[in-house]
Amino acid sequence: MKTGRRVAFDYGQVRIGVAASDNSGLIASPIATLIATDSDLLEQIAALIIEYEPIYLVVGEPKHLSGASNPSLVAAHEFAARLATITDIPIHFIDERMSTLSAARNLRSAGHDAKSSKSRIDAMAAVSILESALERERIAGHLD
Repeated sequence: MKTGRRVAFDYGQVRIGVAASDNSGLIASPIATLIATDSDLLEQIAALIIEYEPIYLVVGEPKHLSGASNPSLVAAHEFAARLATITDIPIHFIDERMSTLSAARNLRSAGHDAKSSKSRIDAMAAVSILESALERERIAGHLD
């Protein structure tokens, strides 16, 4: 596995959870929850890219359980296209069908209620997406 951080995004039309790995690609941690409608969203993301210097970016693909496309999936791809306008770092997609549910369940089991944990849920969903990418990279040696 290559050395270097990776950054993942759980895109939502209200909030965007962000997670980053350590340099070895072993541990994923939540780093931010951004507001999707902020006028300076791309500048905030550019600052995170400068700070974390990732070797690649990951965007979660919110497919239906059947795998079918939906408006959220289209929006995630549009978000990735916007990311591509500010960086030439490779952008990969990871199936995120269960990431938000899993994050909410984990936070609930840690004693956090869903209402006060919305931004945490988004960041933890990004962790789940990044963990999936890291696992795929460990198994296959790459994300492609």
